[in-house]
Amino acid sequence: MEHNIKSIRPFIGATDFEVSRSFYRDLGFEETVLADNMSVFKSRQTAFYLQKAYVKDWIDNTMIFLEVDDVDRYWDELSALNLTAKYKTARLTSTRVEHWGKECFLHDPSGILWHFGQFF
Repeated sequence: MEHNIKSIRPFIGATDFEVSRSFYRDLGFEETVLADNMSVFKSRQTAFYLQKAYVKDWIDNTMIFLEVDDVDRYWDELSALNLTAKYKTARLTSTRVEHWGKECFLHDPSGILWHFGQFF
């Protein structure tokens, strides 16, 4: 089977939809409101859907890997946003080196774990 894939867009939930919307705008994503309970957030060709939906097991087990061109620069920019001061449940974890590359981590206000990684 041949694929001509243009994008992949995961759906994620939120414990507090309005707080998460604000968080992702602060993170630099452009929001398009689709309905009162769903928005799409984009950065260039990358996008995801944020839903006004909370299922604890789903949220607690959601992880998203976002490949970036320079993890060290991305870490510096993430740190400068000071998201953990504005969003009390957000957590930022510094860069670590693995055999395949480097990554840093950000938990959003709901606990969704974002991996920002760079392959060697």
